[in-house]
Amino acid sequence: MAKVYYIGDWAVQVGPVYAETPFNHSPKGLDFINYGKWLVAAVESSGRHSITSVPTWEFYNLPPGEYEKILEDYDIIVFSDVEAKNFQLHPQFFNRHLFGTKVMTFPDRVRLTVEAVQNGRHVMFLGGWLSFNGELGKGGWGRTQLREILPCECLQVEDLHENTEGFTMQANLVEHPILHGLDMGSMPPVLGYNIVRPRAGCTVVTNWRGDGHPAISVGRFGRGRTLAYTSDPAPHWGCNFVFWKDYARLWTNVCDWLTKGE
Repeated sequence: MAKVYYIGDWAVQVGPVYAETPFNHSPKGLDFINYGKWLVAAVESSGRHSITSVPTWEFYNLPPGEYEKILEDYDIIVFSDVEAKNFQLHPQFFNRHLFGTKVMTFPDRVRLTVEAVQNGRHVMFLGGWLSFNGELGKGGWGRTQLREILPCECLQVEDLHENTEGFTMQANLVEHPILHGLDMGSMPPVLGYNIVRPRAGCTVVTNWRGDGHPAISVGRFGRGRTLAYTSDPAPHWGCNFVFWKDYARLWTNVCDWLTKGE
């Protein structure tokens, strides 16, 4: 059984906010939203894989040494809407009371991720406003060493491609194991994706119909494998996608391929 550690696709909703007078603005609600629950259910559906889902802020707040344990314990790491700053910064960098009291450095989580893949761990890079290069470049994956294990090339400008009429995938490699048993013609439209370029030495499994941009790309780096799916596995881009009859089968196939190969 493969163990999956899924980072991202959570949110805190505050409000709605009511302005009852010019001087009184009150939020009337607080909610935690797990947008990743569909992917969690899909990965668990076969009974062959287990998954732990955590919000991005939990990853950001990991103390030194904890991420290393996760990389040792889990077979697949998933990043979805996890901008590069969550790898590169640490909460203590903003604690001014610590300045001058000790040397302020921490283990580089980008380097640790790259080395883990080279040593046999596997990674899914999933799309969204804060993935790949992202909205206004906020994703920033291609500006870091993560580019060494991405099975595609990020743009250097905002890469969001959105349309309320949606986009669907078409198979580029019909016989690839990730597509086994999928009815691609029945896939409902997603409402956007991140534009990326194919990477030499990696494989484009599916394209976005019409535009031809890579949708699912895969690659091998050292002993590990990585996958890039350039749309969101969750709402809002995926608000139709998560109800596709083959949604669970797709992510089961992905986990099988990452851990077992061809």
